[in-house]
Amino acid sequence: LKKFHIEEKDRAKLEKFIGPPLLDSFMKYYGFSKEKAVTAVEFYREYYSVKGIFENRLYDGIKELLEALYKENKKIILATSKPEVFANEILKHFGIDKYFYFVGGATLDERRCEKEDVLEYIFKECDINHKSAVMIGDRKYDIKGAHCFNIDAIGVLFGFGSENELEKANADYIAKTVNDLREILLG
Repeated sequence: LKKFHIEEKDRAKLEKFIGPPLLDSFMKYYGFSKEKAVTAVEFYREYYSVKGIFENRLYDGIKELLEALYKENKKIILATSKPEVFANEILKHFGIDKYFYFVGGATLDERRCEKEDVLEYIFKECDINHKSAVMIGDRKYDIKGAHCFNIDAIGVLFGFGSENELEKANADYIAKTVNDLREILLG
């Protein structure tokens, strides 16, 4: 946004960008044309690919939950609207890539960026039975994507979405904490 001489002081406006494809967010929240949004995504990735990619942290208890699910022989798959190449780097950076059976994400050229497209790609690549899958996510896009494939969806409140957002999206379950999620998944 700074490269377009836009100074955003309201973090809540920026947090809306977390979840949906960036291209759509620039057009929706700042009225960018598609061409301008493509340029904005390129500017964003200049920073993100070098520094921003590592400016995050794992939620407390997530690594232990992944380890427990892995030990139970659960196939853990990441379905993200983040470019797949970045998602893989982040998992490696935090030393949790070994827990993931597969990582499915967006393509850098935006051909696959909607959650439904990512899930369709994952189902084709992994030959997964939809009835045995569950989607976990913190935004309505995760819940709606799961429901497109008749998959149960667990909304988590330790991310960027709100309880209201997840309820409106008809999350099948809502986990307030990582421990709540662990209880839902492992009993």
